[in-house]
Formats: sequence, C-alpha cells, structure tokens
Amino acid sequence: IKIMANEVKILVACGSGVATSTVAQEAVKKILAEANIPGKIFKSSISEIPLKQNDVDLILTTTNYRKPVEKPCISVFGLISGINEGKIKQSIIDECLKILGE
Repeated sequence: IKIMANEVKILVACGSGVATSTVAQEAVKKILAEANIPGKIFKSSISEIPLKQNDVDLILTTTNYRKPVEKPCISVFGLISGINEGKIKQSIIDECLKILGE
C-alpha cells in the first residue's frame, strides 16, 4: 500500500536562496491556495538541493538546474518573469496532485 502524503513538501531554490526564491515562494503559496493543495514550502540555494531533496516531494528552481535529482523538479523562472506562467502553474498543480495521490 502506498501511503499518500497529506501535504506536499516543496523546495524552492534559487542561486542564493534569498531573492528570487522569495518571489517564487509567494507565487507558489498562492497557486497551492487557489488549487486547495496543502503544502509546506522551504527555501534554499541551488547548491543545497542535493542535501535537502530527501526531505521534500517536489523541487522548484528559479534557474536551470542540470544535476540529477531524485525528486520531480520544475523550473519556475516563469513565475518571476511572467513567461509561460500558466503552464508552470499547471505543472506545479499536476505534480502536487500526483504526490497527494489524487
């Protein structure tokens, strides 16, 4: 039996772990709220992804991240730039629903 998560743990990572991840974090909070998805968001720098990926279900990055990860990883720069924003929002929602098993 697969135990479903009751909330999605999301890591939002940017170059420094400060600026753009804060903007992305706020955007993701709004997306989760609108889609009624329970989630917890953590921020980090890109370099911390390998250390922190085991504690989360989904990784969102504001820059291109090319190293292999064990969790689903979505580039969310569009949430900041506004380019393909709708598509990114949908990807986040779809991935969260998958994690929650819905």
